[in-house]
Amino acid sequence: MNAATKKTPCLGVLYGNRDFFPDHLVAEARADIDQLFKKLGIRTVQLDEKATKLGGVESHAEARRCAELFRHHADEIDGVLVVLPNFGDEKGVADTLKLARLNKPVLIQAYPDDLKQLSPARRRDSFCGKISVCNNLVQAGIPFTLTRKHVCHPASDSFTEDLRNFIGVCRVVNGLRGVRLGAVGARPGAFNTVRFSEKLLERHGISVTTVDLSEIIGKATKLDPSSPAVASKLSEIKSYAPAPGVPEEKLVQMAKMGVVLTDWMQANAIDATAIQCWTSVQQNYGCNVCTLMSMMSDKFMPSACEVDVTGVLTMYAMQLAGDTPAALVDWNNNYADDENKCVLFHCGNWAKSFLPDIKIANAPILGSTLGVENTYGALEGRTPAGPLTFGRVTTADADGCIRAYVGEGQLTNDPLDTFGNRAVAHVPGLQRLMQYVCRNGFEHHVVMTVSRSADILEEAFGNYLGWDVHRHQ
Repeated sequence: MNAATKKTPCLGVLYGNRDFFPDHLVAEARADIDQLFKKLGIRTVQLDEKATKLGGVESHAEARRCAELFRHHADEIDGVLVVLPNFGDEKGVADTLKLARLNKPVLIQAYPDDLKQLSPARRRDSFCGKISVCNNLVQAGIPFTLTRKHVCHPASDSFTEDLRNFIGVCRVVNGLRGVRLGAVGARPGAFNTVRFSEKLLERHGISVTTVDLSEIIGKATKLDPSSPAVASKLSEIKSYAPAPGVPEEKLVQMAKMGVVLTDWMQANAIDATAIQCWTSVQQNYGCNVCTLMSMMSDKFMPSACEVDVTGVLTMYAMQLAGDTPAALVDWNNNYADDENKCVLFHCGNWAKSFLPDIKIANAPILGSTLGVENTYGALEGRTPAGPLTFGRVTTADADGCIRAYVGEGQLTNDPLDTFGNRAVAHVPGLQRLMQYVCRNGFEHHVVMTVSRSADILEEAFGNYLGWDVHRHQ
């Protein structure tokens, strides 16, 4: 999901109706939804008011008509909103979704009754009808999302938040189905932790395209530094972050590699990359690739180090959920004796939205053995206080499934005197979380976004993608 190609969300809207309830409630609901969607910038695909009685669905014939409309616009529709202005026809809703065969997320909304308006002219009974609709969807094996309140008016703040979260769920589910990941280079020999199963990912519609790092380095080495493509990439790097003390030839090296990586990604329609940055690039090419990875992540084309393919898959999912860039980090250090705080760290490839004090520097840890002159390109910067969503996806190969954990916390401004990309996180119940991570064999890498999106991830991963999800509370 390149930031430049974000599209306006589009929902198919199905208005349930029941013949012995007042029809005018459907007309009112259409007006309510129209007003809300205009406010939130959401497009709709829905039956015209003249296509059926007020555009509602209560018979099999009307279900077929609505399903045909949805199928015709299947490529546009991100998900389906089922609106129940009254009890609704449970079979009509289920038949529509079965016949439409969209395989997209579904949100069920039901109107509340007014205690002063329970006469036949205004009575809704949506509270009861929603249960019947959900029962039919369970029977049909169609997953769906519920609003936090069993009944809620479209004009309510709670439904607005439900709808925004649902749009996030749609982004994650639709974005991961068919995502193409690029593995650039071999897994570093010392990092068994980033092993994964391509076959399990492929079974879930996630493909991995590989390329030998020598091909990237070889092509980059042969590029003419004065070529327009290299000059353009060099200009992009210099405008992305200050580089005090970084030799010009190292910036040119980065630019040449950036051109080759971009060309390879475009040729193979790659959405996200995991790169062998430790330690072959430094030894065989002479610089760090961190800055380039940061630039890609900032453009919603995330890039993970150490060929952590499921790590970059997590990044891709979490940027979709939070609608903000994601960063791959290490659960790295305890924070003094505070059991609910820790240090998040990496050499320096976080998107610059995490780093208000960003600068291009070198990598002191790698430099101690490889020579500092071979590690220019790492980023320096501290992430300030803000909301935190964290998560991790992994392939549990021995169990034949995909697992994940997600949770929320807070980034803090606590003092932290070190180098690289760094942050301090406060996670209630951190010790319990670390027990879970260790006992279940998760990687030392975790992904963070500055957002509150764990609900979206839990719903998308577990309900729609069928993954085994642990929600840290």
